[in-house]
Amino acid sequence: MKRIIILICPLLLFSYADTLAQGRFFTKTGHIWFFSDAPLEDIEAHNRKVVSILDMGTGEMAFSVPMKQFQFRKSLMQTHFNENYVESDKYPKATFKGKVTNIKTVDLNKEAAYKVRVTGVLNIHGKDKAIDTVGVLEVKAGQLLGRSTFSVTPQEFDIKIPRLVRNNIARRIDITVDIVYEPLKGNSL
Repeated sequence: MKRIIILICPLLLFSYADTLAQGRFFTKTGHIWFFSDAPLEDIEAHNRKVVSILDMGTGEMAFSVPMKQFQFRKSLMQTHFNENYVESDKYPKATFKGKVTNIKTVDLNKEAAYKVRVTGVLNIHGKDKAIDTVGVLEVKAGQLLGRSTFSVTPQEFDIKIPRLVRNNIARRIDITVDIVYEPLKGNSL
């Protein structure tokens, strides 16, 4: 009987570690912000209502970003952003569907920061754009943290900027992603 238990225990531990490695991670409170460095005034907005899921088995990931949840320093900026630029009533969400192409390099059993490559399609204002960027997945204190920064232009998403304010907005806008994932369905780190 002891021999059977000794044989089964390592199998169960291996199976448990494999389940974690193949697990899904989720958040409803992800943080995305953008920054536009312009000559007249910097524009920055934060959104802490980002939903994301990451499948550690396949590397597939998805984001859903409610556009009206971006918070600006000035309420007039927020109004212009929602009504005139991204047309939040017509296009209420931005989405990203993609993949961490080197997900197998991330070891959930070892605390470390892992450089990852993310590819996929970002949809803003009803327009798709292919994204290929680097980021970091970090296993730390029982959590899975995700971070990345990339740049886009309003023109890539058919966002029209009136000539009168064109110099107030940078040609390239930096987007930063900062996510704390939690295990989905009982998985744990």
